[in-house]
Amino acid sequence: MPVKVSVVVPVYNPGVYIEDCIASLLRQSLPPDEYEVIFVDDGSTDGTPGRLDALAAAEARVTVVHQENSGWSGKPRNVGVAAARGEYVMFVDNDDYLGDEALERMYDYGVANAADVVVGKMAGKGRGVPVELFRRNHPRATVENAPLIDSLTPHKMFRRAFLDAIGLRFPEGRRRLEDHVFVTEAYLRASNVCVLSDYVCYYHVRRDDASNAGFQRFDPGGYFKNLREALDVVERYTEPGPLRDRLLRRWLRVEMVERMRGRRFLTMPADWRRELFEEMHQVVVERFGPGVAAGLQPTQQVVAALIAADRYDDVEAFAEWEAGVALRAVPVAVVWQDGTLRVGFSAEYASAGEPMTFAAGTDRTPLDGPPEDLAAAIAWVGADTVARFGKATADLLLRERASAAQYFQPVEFTREEVPAGNGRVRLVLRATAAVDPATLPHAGLWDSFVRVKLGGWTKECRLGPAPREDGPAPYAGVVGGHVVLPYWTSSQANLAVDVDRATHRVGLGALAPDDITLSGDRLSAPLPLHVPAAGTGATLRLTASGTAHDVPATLSPHGPGALLEATLPLGDLRGATWRAALGTPGPRFLTLPFALRAGVGGVRVVRARRASALRRLVRRVRRRLGTALGRTATRLKTRARARTHRR
Repeated sequence: MPVKVSVVVPVYNPGVYIEDCIASLLRQSLPPDEYEVIFVDDGSTDGTPGRLDALAAAEARVTVVHQENSGWSGKPRNVGVAAARGEYVMFVDNDDYLGDEALERMYDYGVANAADVVVGKMAGKGRGVPVELFRRNHPRATVENAPLIDSLTPHKMFRRAFLDAIGLRFPEGRRRLEDHVFVTEAYLRASNVCVLSDYVCYYHVRRDDASNAGFQRFDPGGYFKNLREALDVVERYTEPGPLRDRLLRRWLRVEMVERMRGRRFLTMPADWRRELFEEMHQVVVERFGPGVAAGLQPTQQVVAALIAADRYDDVEAFAEWEAGVALRAVPVAVVWQDGTLRVGFSAEYASAGEPMTFAAGTDRTPLDGPPEDLAAAIAWVGADTVARFGKATADLLLRERASAAQYFQPVEFTREEVPAGNGRVRLVLRATAAVDPATLPHAGLWDSFVRVKLGGWTKECRLGPAPREDGPAPYAGVVGGHVVLPYWTSSQANLAVDVDRATHRVGLGALAPDDITLSGDRLSAPLPLHVPAAGTGATLRLTASGTAHDVPATLSPHGPGALLEATLPLGDLRGATWRAALGTPGPRFLTLPFALRAGVGGVRVVRARRASALRRLVRRVRRRLGTALGRTATRLKTRARARTHRR
């Protein structure tokens, strides 16, 4: 069968960090005979070469190429392309990993849309990834209609025939930004680029030892020399004008201005950031016309103007002011409505710990050269922010805690200028997000983040803390085949959503025996659960002495909660006390705080006996001991494998 996808992995001394990469490549849903994995070992000196050779001996889909160290990833990727047999080539770094269905989904999407380049949704574990690019699927994306230029890492799928037709390969040698040169040309020359946003295909991982190549301190002179090569690509394939300015703006914004802002700038070593500044100044003066900086956000325009004017001290002062600006998001309401969790919140910026205020009624004027001083810069940013408040936006994202996968939730919002006295106003966004648990791709713990674009900033923060009194605390819900528990985290009281993970925390313990009605063989129990519709299927599991009866039941809306109804098999319950558990759609059962005691006089409801404190302690110790032993065993296996590879 023809190979659909060739995965090319450049490898250099990854140690144990390659294991997650390998595992994800072997777990792919694409049939094993429809893809191949080509590891190109760039002169590794750890145990990796032996590990890969053993893998290739065991897996027909795996090939290993060994070569002398070339100094960077460009040559290994080119060697992998030369060896590839697939219709598409996918590039993966040796310390990252793929979603289990990534190759199949990206290939199918690329073929369906006749794409030369397929960009799959990314998640960053300890590192940033593009966000706006993945708001929705985009079958026909271009640098004009989508923020493709925000994603210049090579971790995408490229049609092999397209690469060969235009002769596109990575620049080689010990250098930086070879991926910018490659990906930018691919975007500009592709017949079609498609963006797959409804599934996380690629996980960027920041290693615990922070030794990823992209996180290493670099030589500013060499870095910006390589950056100029990416600018050359843009100028080669575009005409002077707004599109070229918009593309060049990406490097001014990301590689220069953002490095000179706020906390990121202030945490750099002083001598290095000054050296960076000097190299940036040269590039800005040489390569960027006025139209490039004009499209930046207000705060970015200030920094760009100061870089162009060679005013390092003012850049430092502006960074110190910006470091005090933060986003605050306050939850207002969290309620269930017809199976949707509606989350209300307000958001605004704070400066030095207090709500940020702006002069009201000021006119917006273009930035004509660098501001005179820090006060003038702050005043201009404030006036521009107020004037463009009508374009401010608010979003709610849910981010899965284990994987960092994140998804935008539908949001409606309003903008409000709140008087703050002395002719000043606060700029407040009031929003309501609609969270449909059925749209979340899998079980897990999901943290809520508010993302605001206002003035010259795009900032994110957790949604919280919860109000101290009468805080919104909705019931758990049985929605879309999931048990969903909105809750406030114990440390910071931020809003999180538990999908199919919670058991004892869902609040069923508040149910008392007197709340339950027995009428003949009919049991009715009001539960603190939200269900969106009458007749939601459920199961009442009754257990005693190793015997279990699963009784069909229904859940229906009942006041703020739900009503559990079931017909009991009275003839099967004699002479025992039966503990009760609620089975919701799916394999999970939730313990109920009551039991049914069947005796001579019939069946009555009693409170379920809790395990003794000693028994609970023993169970807890066993769980923790088992977890600790499992972790120790994993560490020992990893160390043993590493020692074996080094021999």
